[in-house]
Amino acid sequence: MFSNFIYFIIVLLIYSTYQPSENTNFTALETLFLFVSLIIVFAGVTWVQFHRIEKQIATESFAKLDHKFHAALTRQSVMAIVLFSLDIYGLNLVSFTLNLPFLSMIPTLRALLFLGLFVFYLAIVWAFAHAPYQRLYTTDLSKESYIRSNISFSVPVLLPWLLLSGIADIINALPFQLPKRLLATTEGQVLYFMFFLMAIAMIGPLMIQKFWRCKPLETGYVRERIENVCRRADLEYANILYWPIFGGRMITAGVMGLVKKFRYILVTGAFIRFLEPEEIDAVIAHEIGHIKKKHLWFYLVFFVGYMLISYATFDLLVYAVLYAEPLYRFISRPGLNQTTVTSTIFSLAIIVIFLIYFRFIFGYFMRNFERQADTYVYALFDSAGPLISTLEKIVLTSGQPADRPNWHHYSIKKRIDYLKQCEADKTWISRHDWKIKKSIAVYLAGILFIGAMGYHLNYSEAGKRLNTHFFETIIQREIEKTPENSDLYSILGDLYYSNRNYAQTIEAYERAIRLKPDNPKALNNLAWLLATCEDKRFLDPGRALDLAQKAAELEKAPHILDTLAESYYVNGMYAAAVATEMQALDLVTMNRSYYKKQLKKFTDAANKARPMTAAIRYRPSLRS
Repeated sequence: MFSNFIYFIIVLLIYSTYQPSENTNFTALETLFLFVSLIIVFAGVTWVQFHRIEKQIATESFAKLDHKFHAALTRQSVMAIVLFSLDIYGLNLVSFTLNLPFLSMIPTLRALLFLGLFVFYLAIVWAFAHAPYQRLYTTDLSKESYIRSNISFSVPVLLPWLLLSGIADIINALPFQLPKRLLATTEGQVLYFMFFLMAIAMIGPLMIQKFWRCKPLETGYVRERIENVCRRADLEYANILYWPIFGGRMITAGVMGLVKKFRYILVTGAFIRFLEPEEIDAVIAHEIGHIKKKHLWFYLVFFVGYMLISYATFDLLVYAVLYAEPLYRFISRPGLNQTTVTSTIFSLAIIVIFLIYFRFIFGYFMRNFERQADTYVYALFDSAGPLISTLEKIVLTSGQPADRPNWHHYSIKKRIDYLKQCEADKTWISRHDWKIKKSIAVYLAGILFIGAMGYHLNYSEAGKRLNTHFFETIIQREIEKTPENSDLYSILGDLYYSNRNYAQTIEAYERAIRLKPDNPKALNNLAWLLATCEDKRFLDPGRALDLAQKAAELEKAPHILDTLAESYYVNGMYAAAVATEMQALDLVTMNRSYYKKQLKKFTDAANKARPMTAAIRYRPSLRS
């Protein structure tokens, strides 16, 4: 079940790293035909996979069939991800929705639409998997309940993203500029992310238990038993709830919630029906162990750690892709949609980082936290015998092999063996606690190192020099291939300007203009530098005005008109500056506050100049 979490996050990464292009690989009709055809093929292959397993139930051993079933389930779930990737990158389905106004205003709605498509693909897998699942594990769970349980258990993993992204969309859609400017900065994005991450971690369990349709466990012997164990452990919580996952037929329990007001203990119907009172105590003690050992807080730290790793490695990823000459040549090949190819490469790289992190690092801690929660039973009781017998019952009732490996839990056999070791020698408990402490220390040291490296690459002077050298190398490499490309010199000038290398900036822009005299970008940017440069040696108001007028004749864009207005201003032509800035303000839709500030500056200058002009014009003659 936990694998479904990974599938949904991978699909979210695939979608969020895709950069839509207006140019699609196929026409709308061709895309529709291919889209439907791929679904039919996927459904057919999935049906064959599970129908073959169902036919073998009477002849094959249970262990072999169990392996085949889970292998087929994993394989077809991965194929659903592949099919989703083809929809996004091959068929460019996102591009066909770009002109839908309501999706453009709230991009989260578009994302939900495509995530719903992936849920549909998984529903196809679960629908065909149900028949062999029902016969193999001798359950009367209906197909509808099986599909709904898989969806309802997995979808809450998207809750943090949904709230984070949805609220950001609403902020951007509202007419208030301050929150927009805050979200446009790196610091603002980090603060926004951390605030909502904590908020969701606190109150998320309240929403999840509603989504799962959990109901309070009625007053009675079982509830009293659970309450007594919680009192013994001094654990506070909001409620004890029925967990209706898979119709309540699984022997399992859970706990969620960082704070007591939103902390819930979850139990299934099978947990209550099949376990003895001592076994119920032992399982609840295991769940309490997760709280007492701060595992839920560490999971939050691990999530933030992944964000740090992604942030720190992004620049390295860019460098690796563009410095790898064969890969860069492939991206730059004529005939390829470079936006799509680049997005695909970055998506694959990010997904690989995600899989490595969660499969090996996060998975390592999940397995060891589960073992630590197992051994917490000894903090409340003298023996873990009831927990051992519970694990044995899970094997018998689920029909799953005790030694089946799992990326987020040790196998049931390994869990039982370790508890038996602890029964014989309690020092194994403290040994495991010490192992976890060392592992966390190593992890935190590694994260701090990676975070420092990311900060160094993005904010330190050395990092800025590295970025400049990197991009200059890439641009110069392209200039060698196409020396007559005016746009490349214009981009090179932008790079030099951002690093305040004004002499080289002017040289690059001049070269761009010589190659293409009607290049409005180069004309505008050079005009801005000559009008506003902080180094007075490079100021040339007259030339700035000449260049800005040429740029404005070629393109009536707000930023170009703003440059022309600034050029009028530095030449003392305040009325023209005001009139031109008003034209720019009429055209602009974003960041209007900047243009209003510019207009005020020009208006103030015009107002100050007017009385002086009037005084000169109407000064009485001194001669009689």
